[in-house]
Amino acid sequence: MSLLPAIESPADVRTLTLEQLPQLAEEVRNEILQTISSVGGHLSSNLGAVELAIALHYSYQTPIDRIVWDVGHQTYAHKILTGRRERLVTIRKKDGLSGFPQRSESEYDTFGTAHSSTSISAALGMAVAARSQQQQHHVAAVIGDGALSGGMAFEALNNAGVQHDLNLLVILNDNEMSISPAVGAVTNYLGRILASRFYNRIQQSGRQMLSAVPAMQKFARRAHEHIKGMVLPGTLFEEFGFNYVGPIDGHDVITLAKTLRVMRETPGPQFLHIVTVKGKGFKKAENDPVLYHGVGVFEPEKGIAPMKVETNGKNEKPTYTDIFGDWLVFTAKRDERLIGITPAMREGSGLGKFAQEFPDRYFDVGIAEQHAVTFAAGLACDAMKPVVAIYSTFLQRAYDQLIHDVAIQNLPVVFAIDRGGLVGADGATHHGVFDLSYLRAIPNLTIMTPADENSCWQMLNTAYAENTPCAVRYPRGHGVGKLPQQTTDTVALGKGEIRRQGKEIAILAFGAPLTVALATAEALDATVVDMRFVKPLDTALIATLAASHALFVTVEENVIAGGAGSAVLEYLTTLNMSQNTMPQVLQLGVPDSFIEHGTPAELLQLCGLDAAGIERQIRAAWNNLQPAE
Repeated sequence: MSLLPAIESPADVRTLTLEQLPQLAEEVRNEILQTISSVGGHLSSNLGAVELAIALHYSYQTPIDRIVWDVGHQTYAHKILTGRRERLVTIRKKDGLSGFPQRSESEYDTFGTAHSSTSISAALGMAVAARSQQQQHHVAAVIGDGALSGGMAFEALNNAGVQHDLNLLVILNDNEMSISPAVGAVTNYLGRILASRFYNRIQQSGRQMLSAVPAMQKFARRAHEHIKGMVLPGTLFEEFGFNYVGPIDGHDVITLAKTLRVMRETPGPQFLHIVTVKGKGFKKAENDPVLYHGVGVFEPEKGIAPMKVETNGKNEKPTYTDIFGDWLVFTAKRDERLIGITPAMREGSGLGKFAQEFPDRYFDVGIAEQHAVTFAAGLACDAMKPVVAIYSTFLQRAYDQLIHDVAIQNLPVVFAIDRGGLVGADGATHHGVFDLSYLRAIPNLTIMTPADENSCWQMLNTAYAENTPCAVRYPRGHGVGKLPQQTTDTVALGKGEIRRQGKEIAILAFGAPLTVALATAEALDATVVDMRFVKPLDTALIATLAASHALFVTVEENVIAGGAGSAVLEYLTTLNMSQNTMPQVLQLGVPDSFIEHGTPAELLQLCGLDAAGIERQIRAAWNNLQPAE
């Protein structure tokens, strides 16, 4: 008899026997595979966390007890068990379930997490709040080994380990993966622990033997540390002040549930190390967890064919990420000083080819954006040419380093900023709609917004040729099909380009919106400018257009507040023009709100940045300029 249809909340899970949990895990895993293969979403990470979600809700009294999931792309089983099974088919769709924990979605989603390394800090805050309010509920933080490479996780461990009276459990979900394979000394350390499992057997047996001899216990405590030193390469987590248990099999749901029950009742900070397999239960995902990390619709029996991109116009168009990856290899062959850097996003940022061809010049620094930027600054100090490939929303995490370590020192670091603009199904946490605003305020920084693939290539060349900090910001996915010539050509620094000459109305497009602007201009007989640069702005071109146009329309996939349109407005106020001759300005962009998940087309329409929305807003603004009859 199937168990899952009767599970409407974690309370129903807790009515099961321990012996029934493996069957429930099998049913939940199959539910995830069948649903996500039909609608798309994060797959391999969720298949690997099924038993953990079941054991946690079985052993903890949720929602009174709190569970904080790091990153959040491992929470589909959690969503199924907390009353959202029927809505799983809406995952990552407009008005559907979020792909990540979201406080407004469920009382069981205790903290919104979509970027990594935050869970321990948030869980510690909840545990301290419980202590301050004299409440007895428990808090568990689930963090992956990839997320443990983030410095924030260690800051939280350092703070939490001295809080000896907190009901706090940190669970390390160790699968040797984040999205790309996990890297760095922490991962190597975990691997050595895994190779030393016999230490745990020695420790457990010794405790049982010596506990019966009180006189030997003091000696045993001293010997315990010596045994650790001989068997384990380090006692990192216990040195932080945690009671460390593990590693244990994260897919043995019965043992996991028993262990969690015991640890829940053990006072003080606890650390449980579990070992799981990303993609567990679906061999194709187990064998290639990167390919099956984020999937579209596919047939489980056939699996996903590895993407083959051909640039001859007959098959799939390359994405902007592909263009960047090709440019990186092309440029590295011509300059031995080039160093490629990514914070744990090798595949996502297009560094796969570069990593294969130039392994000594490729650096995946782990989920450590702050370190990535300052590491690049150090390279630039000594005549190297670092290129930091980073998502727009991830660069936010290194803002201080961008200012202090790169810009103030005016160092030649190239920032290849992927996922600029509205990215779709990942939602508010991943939309790259703040970068033009937060970058524009920084002195010494050049900011470029390519409108097609060829201009992206040329702008990367331009950034690389400069001896100052430069950012090239491009969108997710495919461009318009204007493939790059793969030359060393550059673009004129700070110069825009008129792409259509019209009358009265001038549309100033920054980046990807140029295509829609050109289509819209036909119906309006408007001038269209590919501005190309947000900083330095082409002020000479703006001044010329201001003298001959009554309405300026700025279009950008960025928040209106402080964005490229604001830069145009700021410059116009410096021109010595009368009120009658100064053009009116309509700023089009992302409104002052967080945009949820949906398809890119749906979100552009929601923000009024599709063709119909842009034309409607321009016509309304133009009509307001006309004198009353």
